[in-house]
Amino acid sequence: MDLIFLIDKMKQPGFYPHPVQEPIELIQTHISYVFLTGDYVYKIKKPVNLGFLDFSTLELRQHFCLQELQMNKPNAPEVYLEVLPISQTGDNFILGGNGQIVEYTLKMRQFPQEALLIEMFEQGKLQESHMEELGLTVARFHAQAQTNDYIRSFGKPAQIREAIDNNYWQTQKYIGGPQTQQQYEETKKYTDKFFAQNQELLTQRLQNNRIKECHGDLHLRNICFWHDKIQLFDRIEFNQQFRFVDVMYDVAFTVMDLEARGAKKLANAFLNTYLDQTGDWEGLQVLPLYLSRQAYVRAKVNSFLLDDHNIPEAAKQEAQATASDYYRLAWEYTKSRKGSLMLTSGLSGSGKTTVARYLARYLGAIHLRSDVLRKNLAGISLEQRGGDELYTPAMTQKTYQRLLELGIKLANLGFPVILDAKYDKLALRGEVIAQANSYRLPVQIIHCIAPESVLRDRLLSRTNDVSDATADLIEQQQAAAEAFTDAEKSLVISLDTTQEWKSKLVGS
Repeated sequence: MDLIFLIDKMKQPGFYPHPVQEPIELIQTHISYVFLTGDYVYKIKKPVNLGFLDFSTLELRQHFCLQELQMNKPNAPEVYLEVLPISQTGDNFILGGNGQIVEYTLKMRQFPQEALLIEMFEQGKLQESHMEELGLTVARFHAQAQTNDYIRSFGKPAQIREAIDNNYWQTQKYIGGPQTQQQYEETKKYTDKFFAQNQELLTQRLQNNRIKECHGDLHLRNICFWHDKIQLFDRIEFNQQFRFVDVMYDVAFTVMDLEARGAKKLANAFLNTYLDQTGDWEGLQVLPLYLSRQAYVRAKVNSFLLDDHNIPEAAKQEAQATASDYYRLAWEYTKSRKGSLMLTSGLSGSGKTTVARYLARYLGAIHLRSDVLRKNLAGISLEQRGGDELYTPAMTQKTYQRLLELGIKLANLGFPVILDAKYDKLALRGEVIAQANSYRLPVQIIHCIAPESVLRDRLLSRTNDVSDATADLIEQQQAAAEAFTDAEKSLVISLDTTQEWKSKLVGS
């Protein structure tokens, strides 16, 4: 079969048994041809063997078309429709038909291209609210994702390392092109060191069931906001090693893709929402490894286009520049950073979480909220209202201890961390300050205040909030709060959250 001839036929309206929107648009990736016809999309897989995938035979292409349909239909049932044969009779190619089957195509419903998150981003329409919904969607997807002994076996340190080392092996030829020798050597040195020092951590991830059948390619071109909901599609079907992965592998792809486009606030909104929903803050210990890995994979994929004879020269020049940017980003993710700690203080309704969320977006910080950690420790959903047992002195102490433990661990990894809680007791604040000082971590206190009438109004008007605080607690909290000591005052920024407060935090 002449593939070029088939591609030409599929660009013609007469090939399809339904009306099409002309001209038919062809999108080409390193492994697929995708035809946009108006109401439907048809995808055929290129007859290639790249080592990490093998579509070299008709039987393999049929198998992986069916696999792609089966794996993606649960997440995007309105998008994925069926697999159809393409037959040939003489010089004619027919969709379906009774002739000799020469190819298979995956038929999907075409949604507007502007529904893709990448298009929404480029048009300036992608908002933090979309990222928060994405965080919820991915958290639910991972909660339902399958795992078993076989899938978990892909989380063995040696297995993970093999996949990452393969990326280096496959891209050596691009050193001196889009990749520099320094970037290559230093990026690889980082991963070598990570695996040498973190065998136990990676094994814990496996034992804690964080290795699941994930998406594997969760970037903005594979996510859409259609029919008023986030939908994930184009899940990796061709390689188990790319799909049976740590859940943070998926998260890292989305975070990296946003950060590569300069959208760090959107990335932060997605990441913190996901962490709140899953409680997987320990996963941040492996996030830098996977951020670098995902950027490197995007670099590799774009590098492969340089070797494709069917790609126009202008497209190759663009691919070279894109690959170069991603190689640089993969290298930058390996650089050590200085972490910091900030803790909020103030009564319920004083605006602590609003301020902390703003700071998290501005600083790229991990936002640890006591209300979230408390329910996570109790094993109840964030939407569920907590009973009295959630607010005993013992549970409160346990919550603050967890805040401190996570805060110090993550700050020592180089993350800015915000501990969002009342911190109304000298002993609780003192413990954070002492620990931060012992690790030479910068520490600051953000004290939020508002008139009592405002506190009451805010608490009475709260809906769909993880906090269970009510207005009748205000007097009790006021009486229990302990004033800042002279030593603490040098660390305090006080904000009246009924006034303009954001400018006071710039540079903090």
